[in-house]
Amino acid sequence: MCGICGILSFDGTPVSDSELLSMSSALVHRGPDGSGLMNFGAAGIAHRRLSIIDLAGGAQPLSNEDGTVWITFNGEIYNFREIRKKLESEGHVYKTTCDTESIVHLYEKYGAACVEHLNGMFAFAIFDTKKRMLLLARDRLGQKPLCYFRNGAKFAFASELQSLSVLSGFPRELNLQALHDYFSMQYVPAPGTIYKDVFKLLPGHTMEISLDGGQISQRRYWNLSFAAKSSLDYAVAKSELRRLLDDAVKLRMISDVPLGAFLSGGVDSTVITGVMSGISDCPVKTFTIGFSEKMYDETEFARIVAEKFGTDHHERIVEPADFSALEKLVRHYGEPYSDSSMLPTYLLSKFTRENVTVALSGDGADELFAGYYRYLVMKFAGCADILPCAVREKICAILMKFFPSGRAERSFSGKARRILKALSMPTERRYFGIISRFAEDAKRSVYGCEMSGAELEDSEDFIRALYDASSAHNPVEKISEIDIHSYLPGDILAKIDIASMACSLELRSPFMDYRVAEFAASLPFEFKQSGKVRKRILKDAFSDLIPAGIIGREKLGFGVPLCRWFREEWAVIVKERLLDGLAVKKGYLDRTRLAHLIESHQNSEEDNSYILWSMLVLELWFEKSLPR
Repeated sequence: MCGICGILSFDGTPVSDSELLSMSSALVHRGPDGSGLMNFGAAGIAHRRLSIIDLAGGAQPLSNEDGTVWITFNGEIYNFREIRKKLESEGHVYKTTCDTESIVHLYEKYGAACVEHLNGMFAFAIFDTKKRMLLLARDRLGQKPLCYFRNGAKFAFASELQSLSVLSGFPRELNLQALHDYFSMQYVPAPGTIYKDVFKLLPGHTMEISLDGGQISQRRYWNLSFAAKSSLDYAVAKSELRRLLDDAVKLRMISDVPLGAFLSGGVDSTVITGVMSGISDCPVKTFTIGFSEKMYDETEFARIVAEKFGTDHHERIVEPADFSALEKLVRHYGEPYSDSSMLPTYLLSKFTRENVTVALSGDGADELFAGYYRYLVMKFAGCADILPCAVREKICAILMKFFPSGRAERSFSGKARRILKALSMPTERRYFGIISRFAEDAKRSVYGCEMSGAELEDSEDFIRALYDASSAHNPVEKISEIDIHSYLPGDILAKIDIASMACSLELRSPFMDYRVAEFAASLPFEFKQSGKVRKRILKDAFSDLIPAGIIGREKLGFGVPLCRWFREEWAVIVKERLLDGLAVKKGYLDRTRLAHLIESHQNSEEDNSYILWSMLVLELWFEKSLPR
């Protein structure tokens, strides 16, 4: 796991080593073990290294035999040994034992199509000195980040926005549409960023940039299709899923440094821990954090799993209401990002890094195997569509009166209100209504002059476009497909990458093996969701590994008590930072309406916790990024 960056100068102006070093220094947390750069005159690439494979010999940038092809690489290639064996038999000469070098030799053979032969998580840049061309690539599902901009004669790329932002000429005009979408979805949807002319390379894509002329072309090399369904019967499908995931875990246990696993006590992390325990010759190191708030604490369930497999279990009770941790994380994300689980993910990563350098996690299973509660809501809400929308709206409005707006955390009343809201909505708008943290009209009502005067498209349009382009036939499976192309890379994978790399921890997710993803997409939807059972085939395929007390329990998620924080621990902070902050002073938010949101929340009239959280994160980002 590392940090990468580089610059192209189309007008021939030499790239300065100092600029490359500045970019690289901004990524030191991603690679504290070493650094390097290669300057080709009008082009330059740099690297920060976190040593995982070939600790002594894997320094980058790294070249082929004759020094005509150079790479800076972030991630891990899990099938590098079989690639190496094949390429060496064809005459390619290796000088290291690291996984990165196989990409260079694959490029010599296949050019940009080299990515199609890789099983891993990656973002990399290859500079071909003969063709005077830069190749950028990102893994299939978007586990590793890569962003870029072009400003006049300069093109630059990096693992994180904060590395790009040190450059002169970095475009700093805010992308108001991105900000508008962020309030609804907690993240800025790709390919956009918070900056108007800065972009993310999409998952499963490559980009080629010619140094002579500056032509840029993108290609999608992989797409997950849900259209074609497997004819395997259920028993055979269970066996095949077990084989694929066992192999995915085995590949991700290759490491020259200490390795462990995140263990929450949920089904997904239990499966990963169980498979690891069956492979490892010694007890697997497992890591869990707990909270004083019982409704957020899963330590007792993690202990059940740890005892079953005899793991070397590590547990720590943490206090996530440390405001300084939030301020640090906002800087690392480089743009507004407000999934509140970023805080416990960071604290777990920090704790884990005290003991190991690599950890495996269960991320991605919910999207692939229909695990989220909202998928069940969508399924049963569809049954209500026999009634006209106007009738549903009236019925739900009456029922809403029996469920007051939330005073308590994770209340039954709050869940009931969300379900009724979904039932009342038009079918085509229902999913966005469920996932949106800030309704369109309410969002626009709190905008200041900078936002209210802008031409903004409804944030729902982004999700609608994905829905229209989806390949799945089952209406609920379409939602799963949408999540894989939006929520998974934009929220979940971004969160675990940034939170773990802020602690110099490499986090590997076996469910994100593209073979597992392709197999999951090929399964009939009833294999994944049957009646009220979610992740059916995953639970059945690994039933021997999942204790009875784990398999049927309700998923908690990695949450924090935002509602209480804004009424108690952070009550003063949220008022001071928001009402007198830059978002108000610069005209992005209206102070009077913002004060009403805070007051109604702190008086327990409404639960505005997610709205206030997104605004607080935005304010902290403004403080670090906007000129005063």
